[in-house]
Amino acid sequence: MLEIWLALCRSHQISQVLVNIHAHANAVKSFVQAKDYGVQVTVVEEQELFGSAGTLRANRNWLAGDTKFWVFYADVLTSADLGAMLRSHSPGCAATLAVYSVPDPQRCGIVSVNQELMVTGFVEKPAFPAGNLAFAGIMFGTQQLIDAIPDKPQVDLAFDV
Repeated sequence: MLEIWLALCRSHQISQVLVNIHAHANAVKSFVQAKDYGVQVTVVEEQELFGSAGTLRANRNWLAGDTKFWVFYADVLTSADLGAMLRSHSPGCAATLAVYSVPDPQRCGIVSVNQELMVTGFVEKPAFPAGNLAFAGIMFGTQQLIDAIPDKPQVDLAFDV
């Protein structure tokens, strides 16, 4: 699936990719080094898990100079139109999340939004879901998001930021 993500990045003119790894680190490193995917790939191994936001904080130097960036969860298979998502990003927002409707919201993390489509909360596998929008593992972020990450050991984008 990583090859699909790298191809998606290339097709959307994303030229630099940071791949954060923990499990199967050697296999991922070998895969990335095996050929040219048309994007510059930097691999960072996370010895202990920092959480999704902690990873962004730990790699803020790599992001330095870029005021906007993408986050992709590599275990998600998609052919999303990243250009359409980017066009829907409102100036001044810290991030834009891709969401999708799920038939059984009790089986995944659910995103709550208000009438302006601003995220108001996340609930993981809710017993009594208030909606059916699940996070799709794709996010467009800004420096404002990085600045909002709390300084603690493990930080999750969904629950801490």
